[in-house]
Amino acid sequence: MAIYSCLKRQSFEMGIFKIVPIRYEDRLDIMKWRNEQIYHLRQDKPLTVANQDYYFNNVVKVLFSQEKPSQILFSFLENEICVGYGGLVHINWIDKNAEISFIMNTILETNYFESYWKIYLGLIEQLAFEELKLHKIYTYAFDLRPKLYTALHEVGFVEDARLNQHCFFENKFIDVVIHSKISSIC
Repeated sequence: MAIYSCLKRQSFEMGIFKIVPIRYEDRLDIMKWRNEQIYHLRQDKPLTVANQDYYFNNVVKVLFSQEKPSQILFSFLENEICVGYGGLVHINWIDKNAEISFIMNTILETNYFESYWKIYLGLIEQLAFEELKLHKIYTYAFDLRPKLYTALHEVGFVEDARLNQHCFFENKFIDVVIHSKISSIC
């Protein structure tokens, strides 16, 4: 398992779920899920195996050795099986905030979307607030998945901003909604 030099703790657990530093072996599943869910991602075209291999070998690999990486990515495991991935991205080390990134196995979304999001958010909060001592974490989401907002609100996130008609999707402009949570750890 690769380790992040910026972290003392490499995995965060909650029952049968945990996040571990992103695993190379999960890259093709991640590519598949990203391509299936491209509609809500800031990704302009489907990924190829060559794209994914390049990204893991030239972007992700470098993150492990950086003192203050711009992103910290994890495989989200249920009983040691990868069922999603995400992490903290656009990390602002000066202002102590970061955007949350997460997608799950597409076939699990119908039955587990809200529950997996809530579990994942609990794990990512441990990383962000306890390990990295960040002040604030937030999501940046196209206004397409109302179940996401339910999950966020249930674990204490608040709507911070709504960017009206901010993105062009299926021949119309849609909002981007930003939810955030501030650390209670002083």
